[in-house]
Amino acid sequence: MFYNFLYPFHTELSWLNVFRYITFRSIGSAVTAFLILVIIGPRFIAWLQKRQIGQVIRDDGPETHFSKQGVPTMGGALILFAITVSALLWTDLRSGLIWLLIGISLFFGGIGSLDDIKKISKGNSRGLSARGKLALQVFGASLVGVFLLLTPGYDGMLSLPFFKSFHPDLGWWYLPFAVLVIVGASNAVNLTDGLDGLAAGPIVITASTYLIFSYVAGNAVVASYLQIPFVPGAGEVTIFCGGIVGACLGFLWFNCYPAEIFMGDVGSLSLGGTLGVISIITKQEFLLVIVGGIFVMEAISVILQVGYFKMSGGKRIFLMAPFHHHFEKKGWLEPKVVVRFWIVSIILGLVALATLKLR
Repeated sequence: MFYNFLYPFHTELSWLNVFRYITFRSIGSAVTAFLILVIIGPRFIAWLQKRQIGQVIRDDGPETHFSKQGVPTMGGALILFAITVSALLWTDLRSGLIWLLIGISLFFGGIGSLDDIKKISKGNSRGLSARGKLALQVFGASLVGVFLLLTPGYDGMLSLPFFKSFHPDLGWWYLPFAVLVIVGASNAVNLTDGLDGLAAGPIVITASTYLIFSYVAGNAVVASYLQIPFVPGAGEVTIFCGGIVGACLGFLWFNCYPAEIFMGDVGSLSLGGTLGVISIITKQEFLLVIVGGIFVMEAISVILQVGYFKMSGGKRIFLMAPFHHHFEKKGWLEPKVVVRFWIVSIILGLVALATLKLR
């Protein structure tokens, strides 16, 4: 909005020229989203407490989590609000990619909201059925894939880290691939959101990494030099990533141990799905496996645990899944698990950035 309404007057007021720079608007987006969370956060938490919108703890979870019963949840709604407002204020509203990201984040947030509301109303940790949730996710992700494939200049070619000349073209088979990436990312982040600050930290790191990649992908000269796909309009995605970073940092202000609020499925499903869409827009889908390694690890731990449990007749690989609960069962304090997972996420983010030159 600032860009669309203020930048046209830069010929009369030269200082308005600053709104043409993606870097400036990305910082503005991050700071705006952060301030929205920090300023509105206490009132939002009080509102949730007044209406008894609290976390429902699973009965078979770690005993240390039972004290978290009733802590305000659905904080992801405030995160989405902050991201949306910052995007509307700082991005070029003529960009179809921005409206796509706003739409998919709100759609997946809606799925998460239904899941959270059902859990709270029933008083247990069972929300939407797995099939129902998956069907809605696949539907939303399919719309994204179709939209992008029908966008002029966009194709089904893949870009693989470490391989500069290998770009297989999936054609319309790119659609199921895109669905897999988006739905997989959404559920992986959802599984990671089990400790205070555990999901928000890696989301900040992942969004920061894609902030850089979207900026590079949107610049034809730099993209050519670094031998990554040039994506027209991807520069505006940089600003959206800035909003995610700022909103999640603001959320961490209240979500760090001991958490005053949880993001709930409305936050984790939405943020995970949105990161998946950003990876597709920037043509860096496989990079998400690296920078989002924490999310991948958590998802794989659940798949392995469930699969081995069924095949072995009740035996387990981990003391408890997802993976972060395994370390809690081994006696690690919750803050230690979270900080160490953050450290691993930072290292993975640096490895992902290194792929810019290792091509």
